[in-house]
Amino acid sequence: MPRPPKQAQDGSRLPSRDDIARFVATATGKVGKREIARAFGVLGEDRSELKRLLRDLEDDGLLSRRGKRVTATAVLPAILPGTIVARDTDGELVAEPTEWEPTEGDPPRITIIPGRRLPRGERAAGIGDQVLLRIDPRADPTAGYTARIAKVLPRDRATAIGVFRRLPGGGGRLVSVDKKSASRELQVRPGDENGAEDGELVSVTVLKSGGFGSTGARVRERLGSLASEKAVSLIAIHTHAIPHVFSSAALAEAEEARPATIRGREDCRDLPLVTIDPPDAKDHDDAVHAEPDEDPGNAGGHLVTVAIADVAAYVRPGSALDREALERGNSVYFPDRVVPMLPERISNDLCSLRSGEMRPAIAVRMRFDRDGRKLGHSFHRIAMRSAAKLSYQQAQAAIDGRPDDASGPLLDGVLRPLWAAYACLAAARDARGPLFLDLPERKILLKPDGTVDRVTVPERLEAHRLIEEFMIAANVAAAETLEKAKSPLIYRVHGEPSLEKMRAFGEVLASVGIKLPKTGAIRPALFNGILRQVSGSPHETFINEVVLRSQAQAVYAPENEGHFGLNLRRYAHFTSPIRRYADLVVHRALVRAAGLGSDGLPDTASPEALAKVAEQISLAERRAMVAERETVDRLIAFHLADRIGATFTGRISGVIRSGLFVKLTETGADGFVPAATIGADFYRHDEATHALVGQRTGDTYRLGDPVEVRLVEAAPVAGALRFEILGEARKAETPRRGQTRAASGARGGGKPRMLDGRGSIRGRSRS
Repeated sequence: MPRPPKQAQDGSRLPSRDDIARFVATATGKVGKREIARAFGVLGEDRSELKRLLRDLEDDGLLSRRGKRVTATAVLPAILPGTIVARDTDGELVAEPTEWEPTEGDPPRITIIPGRRLPRGERAAGIGDQVLLRIDPRADPTAGYTARIAKVLPRDRATAIGVFRRLPGGGGRLVSVDKKSASRELQVRPGDENGAEDGELVSVTVLKSGGFGSTGARVRERLGSLASEKAVSLIAIHTHAIPHVFSSAALAEAEEARPATIRGREDCRDLPLVTIDPPDAKDHDDAVHAEPDEDPGNAGGHLVTVAIADVAAYVRPGSALDREALERGNSVYFPDRVVPMLPERISNDLCSLRSGEMRPAIAVRMRFDRDGRKLGHSFHRIAMRSAAKLSYQQAQAAIDGRPDDASGPLLDGVLRPLWAAYACLAAARDARGPLFLDLPERKILLKPDGTVDRVTVPERLEAHRLIEEFMIAANVAAAETLEKAKSPLIYRVHGEPSLEKMRAFGEVLASVGIKLPKTGAIRPALFNGILRQVSGSPHETFINEVVLRSQAQAVYAPENEGHFGLNLRRYAHFTSPIRRYADLVVHRALVRAAGLGSDGLPDTASPEALAKVAEQISLAERRAMVAERETVDRLIAFHLADRIGATFTGRISGVIRSGLFVKLTETGADGFVPAATIGADFYRHDEATHALVGQRTGDTYRLGDPVEVRLVEAAPVAGALRFEILGEARKAETPRRGQTRAASGARGGGKPRMLDGRGSIRGRSRS
């Protein structure tokens, strides 16, 4: 355990460990002991104590030293999927992250720590294997990450998908849809085509290679023409092995399920709960109600009820439905389809809170004072009947004075009380100070034939925020109840940004003339203050995106670590059990903790067992995010394929040695500009400023710069766009002696998400 810093010579204290680590993470330019001492005014003999502090931070893995330079340690997630790619000179296996954005530079190499004893029946990992890695938290990324293999994932080399190209003499070849193996082609022999037409997307069985020839393949399924968006989403489904066909046992259980009765439930059928969802929603898993609190001791307060579909009543632990839901982890959303976690008989019928029909639910009743502070809450198993199915637009229009036939009768008795309660909760939210990002969430609209019609940015309404706040309050109440009952549960945790990401964030801010504070705790308020500074400026959207990318990945875990983005001490997902397995676990835990039935969390659900479940569903969530993003990339590439030569405005979203990534303003699509195609100069990569700089001219292309580009090539199957830069570059500023250029740093290619948005609660964008 490190000793506390001693008193400095002048009576003041030396900088704290946190102050030093934060300074190193956010400072621009070279940082060493001299720069740290100068920044904190450490003089004389106190420098030896500072040296000891730096050594402690290095020993604890928070700082790294290379010569006289001190840097913050980058952090990979504690658990992540990896691919074994090689052996080092000592014969140890080396892995790389399976999912790695090219805008982040070269993927880190991870040395596998040997010595794990294999369970019976489990094989040892080898080159090419997919594995689940547990990163050593004390590993120094500057020297290389180390990790242990938590699990060797099953090999699935027997199938592949690609585009079938027919050959004149019969048979054909398969062009891979995977960027990493784009050069690999499988040969389909005459007679093995299964009727596949030229240009079709197909799934094939890979045959054993004979001798030194090309590997053979047999077409097993024709997935459709690539002119159809349906086939595009299937690329992601197959590429990421997303389970999309329910087992016969799961379907049988779903069909045999009978509607729940009111027996053993509190009768709330006369309570006018309403569902408020997107207009195209097919399942409705939450309903809300609010009314003034009649208690004279809580003048101006409100009673809020949030009712959630009682999925636990139909999906029992260990059943075929339960096993299928755990394997899927969550529903996956594509522009034309949903790959559901549960069969439609459950998700769209028995558990969907349809208007006018009795449905089972688990409800939380919460009591708030006039300032939005929660005074208490309780959970109940109820029978309910939704009073109406409203869209966000309908509810908002009614409040704004434009009710329709559905919302008009509910305006005074249901909708206005909801908005009055929301006003109090919104005040409490603003006082709490969660991270508030303002980013467009683009939606792809399709034509009847499944191709892209246009890309829009739906208006964000107060009705959206109302549902979000009610869901957040319900999620917090679930975590509090289970903690008080000392029940095992799965938390939704979101850690504070890593020191390396804070350093990169500081460099970006410096590039637009904003200074990141060197001291003080990292809190959402720090980011919110910066976002206010750039509000209304040309940098607003860019800095919002950089703030988002500086955040840690939210994950599921059996231990509570709080939620940084929402600025909450404890948080769990309770409100979407139809589409998230974590919520189903929380429902079962509440049933057991509150004595609401015999179908609660089983005794076998120990913290150790829940830790494995949390790891599995966190990976499933990440898989879904990547699949959704890749499908959007492919769709937009298809959409733009007939616009070769067109010009677009955009912004540089990533800089690497080989070129620039550019995000288009119109569609949000990302494309690549190879460095070799930029101007008549040789461009070198300046890592300190995240820029490409012309060696002869000094012309500079820096992260965040606005640019105009021409579309040169579109590869729809891979979801790739290639651009060329138009117009002149920024002229590099010559730094004064002893000063570095303003630096910038952030990764591109991410899908904008709201940390406190609808998806934080309900599963679309995830926090």
